[in-house]
Amino acid sequence: MIEYVTGSEFIVLMIKIFVIFGGVMGALAYLSWLERKLMARVQMRPGPTRVGPFGLLQPIADGLKFLFKEDVIPTHSNRFLYIAAPIVSLVPALLSFSVIPFGPSLQITDLSVGLLFIFAVTSLGIYGIALGGWASNSKYPLMGAIRSSAQMISYELSLTLSVVGVLMIANTLSLAELVTAQQSTWLGIIPRWNIFLQPVAFVVYLVSAVAETNRLPFDLAESEQELVAGWHTEYSSMKFAMFMLAEYANVVTVSSLATIMFFGGWTGPMFGPALLQMALPTVWFLLKVSIFIFFYVLMRATVPRFRYDQLMRFGWKVLLPLSLANIVVTSFVVAIS
Repeated sequence: MIEYVTGSEFIVLMIKIFVIFGGVMGALAYLSWLERKLMARVQMRPGPTRVGPFGLLQPIADGLKFLFKEDVIPTHSNRFLYIAAPIVSLVPALLSFSVIPFGPSLQITDLSVGLLFIFAVTSLGIYGIALGGWASNSKYPLMGAIRSSAQMISYELSLTLSVVGVLMIANTLSLAELVTAQQSTWLGIIPRWNIFLQPVAFVVYLVSAVAETNRLPFDLAESEQELVAGWHTEYSSMKFAMFMLAEYANVVTVSSLATIMFFGGWTGPMFGPALLQMALPTVWFLLKVSIFIFFYVLMRATVPRFRYDQLMRFGWKVLLPLSLANIVVTSFVVAIS
């Protein structure tokens, strides 16, 4: 059945696309500033301070530097795949924002299988890393790409299995419906968030998400002390910037999913005049996502990197059995309730 979109609906849709993707791109640029500032505070140094007040214009300066920097392509690389790899990494990372509900009415489209869509498109990012490492025709990028491929495939199992318990409770794959299923309360005070019903699933999801996004302490694909910069060693200029934006986009995506599935999405206390109440859901959502991003940065600044054998052993022997056990227990509880 074909559904026709009226002119007013098309205009509203275009406004949502502009607001969401414009806001996302701005946030991704300033995530680099935020990360550098937070890490500097943890390590007792000032961080970016020279470009603009408090260094707030540093992301713009970095963007101009990437834009005008010489674009070096290795002589013996596979030119087509070398250029395509950053695009393959960035485009799927940005596509996931098309189904994320930032508020009750701030969502581009609400797919009935929105969670599966995000898992499907974000899993394509591994191809960008693998292609970039192989096409560079260099040993360090190739080693990083191999590490990243094995790591992401291993932890993707635990990541997807960790949310099955939440899906059995909510009985939906729609992200908006996952939020509305958590809007009630217990005893009129305690929010009915899935973190209270699925604490094991949340821990497994959080650890797996850090490994999936190649962040410390699981950044074995880059591992500067061993592999220079890993799979993007040979990249420069805007191609390197695209890889960096894809990584930050994936961080925001997994933080948004954690907020939606375990912490009630945009739900929160409502107060003030009607105009403020219209904006509060989006404010609550962004605040919760910001807390997860702060946790990401804090881990990078404080937790040492795992050895590769420890990384793989932890994924297969700890997280995978935990996620399977959580599914079994949740299925029994749902069946008898």
